[in-house]
Amino acid sequence: MNESDGPEIRSQIVEIGRSIFDRGLTGGSTGNISVRVGERFLMTPTGSSLGRLDGDRLCLLDAAGNHLEGDPPTKESVLHLAMYEKRPDAQAVIHLHSTHAVAVSCLDDIDPTDVLPPITAYYVMRVGRLPLVPFYPPGDVDLAQAVGRLAAEHHAVLLAHHGPVVAGGSLSAGADAVEELEETARLYLLLRGHSYRTLTDEQVRVLGR
Repeated sequence: MNESDGPEIRSQIVEIGRSIFDRGLTGGSTGNISVRVGERFLMTPTGSSLGRLDGDRLCLLDAAGNHLEGDPPTKESVLHLAMYEKRPDAQAVIHLHSTHAVAVSCLDDIDPTDVLPPITAYYVMRVGRLPLVPFYPPGDVDLAQAVGRLAAEHHAVLLAHHGPVVAGGSLSAGADAVEELEETARLYLLLRGHSYRTLTDEQVRVLGR
C-alpha cells in the first residue's frame, strides 16, 4: 500500500479491529494489527482495545521499527516486524488472543509442525500448515526471532499459550485467515473424542496446500 492510502488504511484498521472485537475474537486490550504503508508501518498502540481504536492515534513506525508518530506501539511490534522481514509480500499482520486457538496451543498431544488438521477447504486455502511457536513472554525479542525462523515458509503461526499470528496480502485477507484459523480451532475442539474425517492428502493437494 502507498503512503497516499494512509487515511483509508487507518479507517480500515479501525473497522476491522471493531469487527474482530465485537465478535469476541479477542477481548480487553489484547490483540494487535499492523499494515505496511510504503516503507513504513501503521500499528495499533500499546494497551489499546481493538474495539475502540482511534485512527488518528495509530502508531507509525519506520522500516527499522522506530516510532515516528502517534501513540506508542504495541510491545508486540517486534513480532510484526519479524513477519514483514521474512515475508516481503505481506501487507498486513494480525495477532489475536482468540479463545479456541489459544486452547489448542495448550494441548499436549498436538503436532508442533502442523497444529490443526485439514478439516475444511477454506482452512487449507487460507491458512495451510500451522506450526507452533514455543512459549516466550509477550514482547520478548526471542519470541520475534522464533516467529521469524518460521515466517519465510509459513504466513500463519500459533504461539503457545498466547495466540495466532497471521500475515496477509491485504488487511482483509489477513482478517479472513485469522478468523478461519479460530473457527477451525473451535471445530477441532468440538471433534476431539469423536471419530471424524479430515480432507485426504489428494484433496489437500488439489486445494494447493
